Amino acid sequence: MLFSKKKIDSCNYNRYVSPVKFILNYCPVLKSRGDRPLKLTFEDQLNALLYFHLYEHESGRELIQELSENEFARQCIAPDGGISRSSFSEAINNRGLEQLQFIFKELVKKAGRILPNEFSDFGELIAIDGSLIDACLSMYWADYRKGSKKAKGHFGFSINQGIPTHIYLTDGNGAERPFVSKILSPGQTGVMDRGYQCHDDFDLLQEEGKSFICRIKEVTTRTVLEKFTTSCDDFVFYDAKVRLGTQGINQTKTPVRVVGYEIDKKKYYVATDRFDLSAHQIAEAYKLRWSIESFFKWWKKHLKVYHLIARSEYGLMVQILAGLISYLLMAIYCREEYGEKVSIKRIRELRNGIFNDLCTEEKSISLPIKANKTKRSKKKKRKRSYARG
Repeated sequence: MLFSKKKIDSCNYNRYVSPVKFILNYCPVLKSRGDRPLKLTFEDQLNALLYFHLYEHESGRELIQELSENEFARQCIAPDGGISRSSFSEAINNRGLEQLQFIFKELVKKAGRILPNEFSDFGELIAIDGSLIDACLSMYWADYRKGSKKAKGHFGFSINQGIPTHIYLTDGNGAERPFVSKILSPGQTGVMDRGYQCHDDFDLLQEEGKSFICRIKEVTTRTVLEKFTTSCDDFVFYDAKVRLGTQGINQTKTPVRVVGYEIDKKKYYVATDRFDLSAHQIAEAYKLRWSIESFFKWWKKHLKVYHLIARSEYGLMVQILAGLISYLLMAIYCREEYGEKVSIKRIRELRNGIFNDLCTEEKSISLPIKANKTKRSKKKKRKRSYARG
């Protein structure tokens, strides 16, 4: 179970992991591949990974030491009999991925029902971006450059609710554009930087009923089909229905809308198929793309997700999924407990609450012992007084 197993019981930790406990009731079962039972069950594996991210551990070695020496971790997180570093490493790199993917998808649905839906006038906005992960040279699969290894995560992020929704993993040279169609569902709008500009993809997304708001290069050829009015004293200086690219080479088959605007003397051109929004809304929606960058910064800094505890592609995906699950649990916890977004202040309060639960349990266990000692000492005093009398 993802709850305290022995003497110590932390109501704070129980509330934090309760959404996962419910999902485990119908999660695919992790079975042993042979006749021998698993040394580390999936529940134990998940418990350890959630603890790793909650307390900002920086290595698997540090986590294993914590599980053997920290009283709360030893009694409530570690499996019975403890866990060796080799057993933990073997589990992370070889099993649990299917179960973690299932839990991640279910938690995204649950968070979607709990968290408020901001920017509803824009529809369902999904920011799409890639993030490089520093790898070590022994990670042969993570090709990037000569003498350098990196992996790349391809993320979908709900701008409306501020949570990650999708994750794919490739080597550092993995192309980002093929994942746009996989991340988006019909009716959703992908918000992307200019690295995702691809005229064939713009046509494909419209055929699939998926929308996009994507920054494009200023030098992109535009064949104007219809120009919309803009005000001369407005920051939006261009709004038109166009075909992008050169005819016969890379021109879009389906017309798109291009909005041009200037902020701090810098010009932006954004392509979209959203003719239902105003030019100002298109500019605002693209600006909201920055929320995924803020997520990356917070997630990496406070959950230590890129401090590697696995080196295989399988194991790295397990670690990243555990980090995303931790973030979703934090988002749900902060909303249900405080009605707020995720903040490090609330997560520190959670950690302190778990520590206080430990102190309270230790006092309640030790008090009866002290009471017994006092009774015994009183009896001894009486005996001595009788002897003297």
